[in-house]
Amino acid sequence: MRESSEPESGPVASSTADPQLTAHDRRPGRRWVLLGSLVLAALLLYLAVRGVSWREFIATIRHAKLGFLAVSFGTAHVSMVLRSLRWRVLLSAEKKVAPLTVFWATMAGYLGNNFLPARAGELIRSAALGHKAGLSKSWVFATALTERLLDVVALVLFSLAAVLLLPSSVLGLPSSAWLVRAWKLMGTVGVAGIIIILAAPRFEGPFRRLLERLPGPARLRERLLGMLAQFLSGMRAIANPSRGSAFAGLTILIWLTDAIGATISSRAFGLDLTLPMALMLLAGLGLSSAIPSTPGYVGVYQFVAVAVLVPLGCPRSGVLAYIITSQVVGYTIVTFWGLLGLWRLQVSPAGLRRPDEVSGS
Repeated sequence: MRESSEPESGPVASSTADPQLTAHDRRPGRRWVLLGSLVLAALLLYLAVRGVSWREFIATIRHAKLGFLAVSFGTAHVSMVLRSLRWRVLLSAEKKVAPLTVFWATMAGYLGNNFLPARAGELIRSAALGHKAGLSKSWVFATALTERLLDVVALVLFSLAAVLLLPSSVLGLPSSAWLVRAWKLMGTVGVAGIIIILAAPRFEGPFRRLLERLPGPARLRERLLGMLAQFLSGMRAIANPSRGSAFAGLTILIWLTDAIGATISSRAFGLDLTLPMALMLLAGLGLSSAIPSTPGYVGVYQFVAVAVLVPLGCPRSGVLAYIITSQVVGYTIVTFWGLLGLWRLQVSPAGLRRPDEVSGS
């Protein structure tokens, strides 16, 4: 059940969290995850840059057409505003929150994701918005998780549509055959995922009984039951037809805006990405964010961009110049608006160093 909470006074920090929010479990296993993330990032970065012509890479950077980058800079801002409006649709199931407040929280969360491990930004934006709007932080966190989960499904479906729309000149490349097969399989999984997600709230009882009967430690079962409760709580926010339609429409607008921005910025580096190619790249980058990685996905994003675009006929040096510049631009935008959002929402440095974790519903 969602709880009602009054706005706390003072900055958001671990001391002002809901009773349901506890500090991160600092088990030694987290250190191994961090070490593994560093090793994986280094390996993927090596694979991405292996064989690249650095002279060609530097020349591509030096001759980048700034006009295209300026336009894509604008589309990135449009996308971020749309994302905050989409989250607001879910939040409206409980309370109408001012659009600007949701925007500040969204950007603060993206800042956390860029500089902190384990997507801690999701916790930061949930705690910050819950504090500012007087909402249960656990419920706000559930809507954030729902938004992320549905985004993954949308990305998979968009990638399937993108494969079907690829021009024959690209589909005929021998190097693209495995990529096309993999994306078609992902699209099938995405369709199944949508069916399961939409049907899940109707089967809460069977799901709970299944988890309660799982073998293993009681703590694990309690954690899984808590995750199920959070997921179902977020899904109920989208069950309303008008909210669901608004969420779906904004999701389409968001990814089309991002794809158009990607096609425009690619031209700054001599690449000629089509809209389907851009959607495939965005899907790969979005799905790769689930991989344990260093903050900012250094290494992971370079590898994904090369793995997706080089088989589609793009030069490796141009792809690397494009993706690295895109990351720098994205960092710049998110850092500026994210820091401003932290200030506007009065999020303390302690709240960033020790983000609260939702452990229950």
